[in-house]
Amino acid sequence: MRKNKLRLGLFIPPFHALNESPTLSLERDLDIAQFADEIGVAEAWYGEHHSGGYEIIASPELMIAAAAQRTKRIKLGTGVVSLPYHNPLTTANRLVQLDHLTRGRLLFGAGPGLLTADARMLGLDARESRDKLAQGIDVITRLLRGEWVTEKTSWYDLNEAHCHMLPCSDRIELCVASMFSPNGGGLAAKYDAGMLCLAATAPNGYDTLAGNWKIACEASAKYGRTMNPAVVRCATDMHVAETRDQAMDEARKGFEITQRYFRNQTAHIANAGDVTLEQLIEQGEVVVGTPDDAVAQIRRLEEKVPDFGTLLLVDKNWTSHEHKKRSLEMMMRYVLPEINGDNASRKKSFDWQGVNAEAFFGTLTQATERAFAKEAAERAG
Repeated sequence: MRKNKLRLGLFIPPFHALNESPTLSLERDLDIAQFADEIGVAEAWYGEHHSGGYEIIASPELMIAAAAQRTKRIKLGTGVVSLPYHNPLTTANRLVQLDHLTRGRLLFGAGPGLLTADARMLGLDARESRDKLAQGIDVITRLLRGEWVTEKTSWYDLNEAHCHMLPCSDRIELCVASMFSPNGGGLAAKYDAGMLCLAATAPNGYDTLAGNWKIACEASAKYGRTMNPAVVRCATDMHVAETRDQAMDEARKGFEITQRYFRNQTAHIANAGDVTLEQLIEQGEVVVGTPDDAVAQIRRLEEKVPDFGTLLLVDKNWTSHEHKKRSLEMMMRYVLPEINGDNASRKKSFDWQGVNAEAFFGTLTQATERAFAKEAAERAG
């Protein structure tokens, strides 16, 4: 049994084909968050990208502001703010404003920026991004606590900088992006933050998941704290349907469209992106199948980080909007209850009733016979 309940979330970079209306694509990215909120999904995260044509959200903050107006309960996260691209003070102020607009539902995901093409357009050296991420997190967390900061680095110059409005939450939850390097785990431990493991089932990501978790736990101990696995989010690709064949039929075309984007990024590498959906399933990198297949994948992740807190479904738009909603509903309806043991008590009661069915029916029969006998006696009297 788990020590904590597994939550389900959406991670929306997003990925939209070049032949689709960007306006309607963004609308679907908001609509899926609204649907997720209605069926009890815990979180939805929006990314930040500025090049490549597919990942068309440039501001996760704007998407969160829009999604907040359509939802009531679901937490909304920046997945992620690429901190080296922004001044820490203006970033902190946007986070504070969003925390108020969402009534405390904001999650602050921070990362170095994934696409080096983005950094190039901004005149930045992507090799310095991880160092800047650490600097940015440090100053932003201080600003959110109400500190006044005077600090100068190679990319910002703050003079008595402060947030003139503070968050409505006691603390905006911080989550640090982690893929293949140990950097994210160390930062998460330092700032008592969560971990966004964005390549949890990719070959390198899965292999390093336990190692990064160990690094985070050891680093946290040095600060006199204990890392709680509930703050770990594991992101992966899943699409489920009633049968594996149905799931494959629904996902195959969209998978091929998305693969064009990844091939375009790595065209200089021989055979880069030249992989089939079947191969990825066989390697355990993705799930396209049934709820049972999804359960098995989650169990694999639990071997690396027992009791991790949230499974994030990466929305790559492999399927139609309706099939995507159906898959999400099945995850909530069948997969999470199995992982969390939500029906254990019901099953125990069902079995108990079945074992005692004969005795219970016998009692019912006797009660009925007794009622008839009583009525007959009353008539006779």
